[in-house]
Amino acid sequence: MAKSTERYGEWPLKRLMTEVVGSGHKSADDMTREQATEAMRRILDVEPDHTTLGAFWLANRWKRNTPEELAAYVDVMAESVETGVPDADPVDCGANYDGKGRTAILGVAAGVVAAAAGTPVVAHSGDRVPTQKQDAYKHVLDELGVRTEIDPAESARMVDATGFGFYYQPRFNPAVHALHDRRDQMGVRTFLNTIETLANPAGASVHLGSFYHLPYAKRIISTFRASETAVVDRVIMFQGMEGYDDIRPGDTKVAVWNEGDEDVEAFDIRTPEYGMDFESEDLGVEDVAVESAEVTEAVLTGGRDDRFADAVALNAAFRIYAREDCGTLEAGLETARRAIEDGSAAAVLDELRAF
Repeated sequence: MAKSTERYGEWPLKRLMTEVVGSGHKSADDMTREQATEAMRRILDVEPDHTTLGAFWLANRWKRNTPEELAAYVDVMAESVETGVPDADPVDCGANYDGKGRTAILGVAAGVVAAAAGTPVVAHSGDRVPTQKQDAYKHVLDELGVRTEIDPAESARMVDATGFGFYYQPRFNPAVHALHDRRDQMGVRTFLNTIETLANPAGASVHLGSFYHLPYAKRIISTFRASETAVVDRVIMFQGMEGYDDIRPGDTKVAVWNEGDEDVEAFDIRTPEYGMDFESEDLGVEDVAVESAEVTEAVLTGGRDDRFADAVALNAAFRIYAREDCGTLEAGLETARRAIEDGSAAAVLDELRAF
């Protein structure tokens, strides 16, 4: 215990459970910044007993982490994240790493279209991340024949060469990746599912993320504000399909924060106004990775002009809007559709495959 105290501090996870966070979702206390920092350092060093670690993760889920706690976790994680910063300043797309299981992943196609229109985009994910262990960015790119298991420096070169880049979690965030088996045994999501999406391996100044409920989006924005390492100029969170960074058809809620703002701007995107007059179920697929790749290629090469093409164009427009490369979403949509029609998007896909 003395050696542990000397290395980390006075708050092993078992003590935090007993004295702070472990008494239940109504009576548990929040941790101080220092306590959360120490806890995360112990976790990434794989120091806690497995039972205690599981209990701590579950207690955090019950009580709900504060932005201050999440910021502490993010800042400790950043100590072991290897970045690869491109010359371009891309939009960082932080979709849930544990993936989707019912609807097509549109972010690859949308990112490529945005890149073709002049807005660089990066995405990052792991491989079958718990708890859902479903299809994510990596698996669509694999199906398209794009290399994914590359180091961050090469990912940065990909961004500068093509306008779109992919960062692979085991290469840029090995400390979190090393906890895969422990997370798999939990059976429920932990706060790692939240903070890994905030890793920002490209050092982007714009973060684009998704949420289920607006209070969660505001908590993530507050986390960015409280973090000492996750420094961005702009955060846009929106209500994505299956919690992913694909705009859901219908009424999509959006939260925007810019550096220096005191308040979060919230508004709705009513997708029928932008050509998406259909339901989320209409974007459903059986094999998410394979069919998402097929949709991506068909849309980018002009082989589809249907609901999937409309959804890709709108999601691309939203990425262009996120970086403020257009004044309105309508203008971004026009730019995105032009990038598909003139062959620019297909050319970016060819460049990615050749990279």
